[in-house]
Amino acid sequence: MYSLGVRRSFDARHYLVGGDWGPENIEHAHHYRMELRLEARELDQHGFLVDIVEVEKHMVEVTAKLQGKTLNELELLAGLNPSIEQLATAIHGVFSKRLANFRLEALTVTIWEDDIAWTSYRAAV
Repeated sequence: MYSLGVRRSFDARHYLVGGDWGPENIEHAHHYRMELRLEARELDQHGFLVDIVEVEKHMVEVTAKLQGKTLNELELLAGLNPSIEQLATAIHGVFSKRLANFRLEALTVTIWEDDIAWTSYRAAV
């Protein structure tokens, strides 16, 4: 199995809901790092897993929609507590659709919240 990772960063705000998490219940900012890990058993006719330039173009577009925003207000996370777990899952759904033209077997989205915590969501595509 081949794996390829591509990473981008963005800054966004959020606040947690549904419980008493002290300061996390008040809107605050984080520096997020997002990594996509793409997996497939075979390379294309050029010897690549994917076209990195195309993947990066999608990452730029997706992070532009998150940059400087309050995650609670985005349709992407409507009705959800905007934890990094929920964010990784939602972004996985976005990239599963955007990268459907590649013959991927699995996609992992890893989100770092500042340099303190990270989560990953992996699923077949």
